[in-house]
Amino acid sequence: MKEIKDFPKQQQSQPGKEFKMQPEPEIIKKSYKGCEKLKDKVALITGGDSGIGRSIAVHFAKEGARVAIVYLSEDKDALDTKKMVEAAGSECLIIEGDLKEEEFCVEAIQKTVQKFGKLNILVNNAAIQFPQEEPEEVSPEQMKETFGTNIFPYFFTVNEALNHMQEGDTIINTTSVTAYRGSKHLLDYSSTKGAITSFTRSLSKMLADRKIRVNAVAPGPIWTPLIPATFDEEQVAEFGKKVPLGRPGQPSEVGPAYVFLASEDSSYITGQVIHVNGGEIIGG
Repeated sequence: MKEIKDFPKQQQSQPGKEFKMQPEPEIIKKSYKGCEKLKDKVALITGGDSGIGRSIAVHFAKEGARVAIVYLSEDKDALDTKKMVEAAGSECLIIEGDLKEEEFCVEAIQKTVQKFGKLNILVNNAAIQFPQEEPEEVSPEQMKETFGTNIFPYFFTVNEALNHMQEGDTIINTTSVTAYRGSKHLLDYSSTKGAITSFTRSLSKMLADRKIRVNAVAPGPIWTPLIPATFDEEQVAEFGKKVPLGRPGQPSEVGPAYVFLASEDSSYITGQVIHVNGGEIIGG
């Protein structure tokens, strides 16, 4: 059994993997045209330095939002995302820290508001995963690390964000296809994603009277740095081939779902999950 100290260190970021990936993940389609759907909005994205988080940040920037991203330790990845946001014509604040710490979560929200004057969109996206073949291999240390990163910060960030959010603002959470059909290799990870789905549904009811919408996106097999960082070569080679479309998705194919949920286009949608998974039929 692996000790927790031997696990790869990708929490809010996936260290140094993106530039080595073949093919490199597509962050935004060249054909994507922003049309000011998020003009004058301010968004905070956890795990925004690479993968899906980076794609969300760039898409939001294309739509006119100013963006803050939270990352764990990968300065280069965060700076690269910042450059991409700026190239899209917007501003980007990068905030380094560990979301497992409640104090840091509060600080990240406050820094965003201090920088941009408000907060309209909160995207809880940071996650880790540690594949194990047997349930006995999921140690108490691993469980604490996974739950401490994948779900506890949602409570911390939301509680502070609500001090600044108003009617019409939105919260978007990243759950997963594994929350709906399980995973043979990701027992604790899929459990946290199930918790995120329930968190989304319950929070949406709690905030409905405040007119703050809460929704989620459930990606399937998406080609991000998290994949080669956590699976062996054989698993990576087969990644995404079992879905009806026969391939993994790109971050560029997930980012627009967050734009939709953050914008007025989804003004009558709350407590729902968008499934971006290559055609896998999911109940609920």
